[in-house]
Amino acid sequence: MPVYAAYGSNMDPKQMAEWAPHSPMRGTGWLPGWRLTFGGEDVSWEGALATIVEDADEQVFVVLYDVPEWDEPSLDRWTGTDLGLYRKVRLRVATLEGDVLAWSHVLDSYEGGLPSARYIGILADAAEKAGAPDDYVTGLRNRPCKSLGD
Repeated sequence: MPVYAAYGSNMDPKQMAEWAPHSPMRGTGWLPGWRLTFGGEDVSWEGALATIVEDADEQVFVVLYDVPEWDEPSLDRWTGTDLGLYRKVRLRVATLEGDVLAWSHVLDSYEGGLPSARYIGILADAAEKAGAPDDYVTGLRNRPCKSLGD
């Protein structure tokens, strides 16, 4: 079964259950050689959106889900893949059981811009619920962001 690596708000199993109800959480892992960043500020009314970019010195915490083919179209719609907002990439996820080949969504836009404080809170809460290390969650909560009035 295809494995999906979630690094943004989809780390929250409750949200994933709404968007892809037949896709159980499989575990967690890390994307070595990738960095969490934000971009596409011009396509979202709240600010920049989460994405990942290759960076040899970084790693990103992810939640893995088994996504059957019948859930994939719904997940693509919710993430904006159908609109060209995100594109799919295949990557290796390091887990305690060994590497797993997975796919994820990467923003199809420029890197840069600030996410909203609300969005950062959603990402940090999702990472915390998924069991991300405290320093990773703290790092998310301390990221530069803007309030909706900015």
